[in-house]
Amino acid sequence: MGEVDPAFIQDPEHRPKLCFSEAEGIPMIDLYPSREKDPSALDRLVKEVGSACKEWGFFQVINHGVPLDHRHKVEAAAREFFGESKEEKNKVRRDAVKVLGYYDTEHTKNVRDWKEVFDFSVEEPTLVPASLDPHNQDVTHWHNQWPHYPPYLREVCQEYAKDMVKLALELMELIALSLGLHQKRFHEFFKDQTSFIRLNHYPPCPSPQLALGVGRHKDSGVLTILAQDDVGGLEVKRKSDGEWVRVRPTPNAYIINVGDTIQVWSNEAYESVEHRVMVNSEKERFSIPFFLNPSHYTMVEPLEELVNENYPAKYKPYNWGKFLVTRKRSNFMKLDVENIQIYHFKV
Repeated sequence: MGEVDPAFIQDPEHRPKLCFSEAEGIPMIDLYPSREKDPSALDRLVKEVGSACKEWGFFQVINHGVPLDHRHKVEAAAREFFGESKEEKNKVRRDAVKVLGYYDTEHTKNVRDWKEVFDFSVEEPTLVPASLDPHNQDVTHWHNQWPHYPPYLREVCQEYAKDMVKLALELMELIALSLGLHQKRFHEFFKDQTSFIRLNHYPPCPSPQLALGVGRHKDSGVLTILAQDDVGGLEVKRKSDGEWVRVRPTPNAYIINVGDTIQVWSNEAYESVEHRVMVNSEKERFSIPFFLNPSHYTMVEPLEELVNENYPAKYKPYNWGKFLVTRKRSNFMKLDVENIQIYHFKV
């Protein structure tokens, strides 16, 4: 990636400002009380999580229980993989049939992102609809593609995926309690989860004022758990004033954000928030997001416990699997229209 190809250039109103403000007040939540036997400490934690979801849609967690060496191993493997030749990486290149693996021409909002990625799913294989046709019930399998180099990538990624699922379900229990639901209310949706992990590499960009590592977007799934390096670049659109603010990297913490699916399940008690990734001209950046997604057969709709005469459902039900495979199309082609979004299902 040398000079900026026009495909990367953002429209003027969406170009990043090279001078930025760091976000003040993004909640930093200590998860240790969730493992204690103290009910009052757990109550305080639940209130913290609920407040963070409502006011920000983003928060950071510490004392999260993920072994630091597991994270370091995946980070090292990612650096080694992206350091391989293009020819080697292309051996596991993804396409419209093999949708998992390496890719370097992804688009967000129909503008190319300044990045390269490697995707792998948590469930091997992952069950998804075979067709976009709502009447076709056939199912197909997504299989991971693992590179030969580095040889230990598969093992460390699979180990790390277990850590992410465990942390994600713990967070979903806290979110359930914060909404007044049974602690394990969400667990049923993840029996055949379509969750996946992405290894991101953002090379230095000669014109960081024109391009973005990832353009503005909201995450369509349930919850995202992000590990970012010390370079930073994640920006969140602050709900209070609509300003883009930078999330300062905190060593060994994870950044959590609410996805569109929680927005629908909670009937907009919690809302997903727009975010994007800046690049810079000097340093490469690495990050590893885990995307918690439900099973393909999940019908996503406001939960019945959160709907009544005073608070009617704000969304019509939609099938998660069909939604997922429809959105995947835009990874491999530039669409003439915006990709499918949850607002298409607003009542």
